[in-house]
Amino acid sequence: MPDTAQTASAPTGGRVNQKKRTRDAILRAAAELMATGREVTMPEIARAALVSEATAYRYFPDLATLLREAMADQLPEPSRVLAEVTDSVDPAERVAAATEYLLRHVLAREGAVRAMIAATIARPGGSAVRPGLRYGLIDAALAPLEDTLGAEDPAALARLKLGLAALVGAEALLTLIDQRGLAADDVIAGLVDTAALLTRAAVAEHHRNAGRTLPDTAD
Repeated sequence: MPDTAQTASAPTGGRVNQKKRTRDAILRAAAELMATGREVTMPEIARAALVSEATAYRYFPDLATLLREAMADQLPEPSRVLAEVTDSVDPAERVAAATEYLLRHVLAREGAVRAMIAATIARPGGSAVRPGLRYGLIDAALAPLEDTLGAEDPAALARLKLGLAALVGAEALLTLIDQRGLAADDVIAGLVDTAALLTRAAVAEHHRNAGRTLPDTAD
């Protein structure tokens, strides 16, 4: 006599697996289209995933939510981003590396990032909150300061992190490209330099306040 419980669960398990395959296909299509850097739409993602637009919306309530999840799967660990400066104790050098990576990451996915920014402005605090890659990168880049500036003046370190977060995000990059008509590479170079200068200024101020000589990091 067949196991009726097992027989009844088979279709259910099959449906679950099919739903997962469909969901994964939609996410994969979104990730591939994001990598082109151009504008991404839900109908285009649905076509690439070989599903209907209605099906795509059944799995994701809006484009920004889908893009956020697809992008979250592409975010690297800060340690990998900072691999080339792992041994550096110069926070400005580390911040410059983090800034360069972050802005290049944004530029490579510009269309998707613009869509997520628009959704965040239209629905602040909604479900489509953008991935916060910049915050983890800033924390990792400034790790050498945790035992000095962070221990002696945590408020100053918090201000530095806040200033860097405003400076090295997508908003600054895209605003300067759109409103000033600057080339992307020039904007990135300028923001990298400014982030490093801001970091050096914060360290120098801390040393002046503490009556210490600024260490030489040129070697």
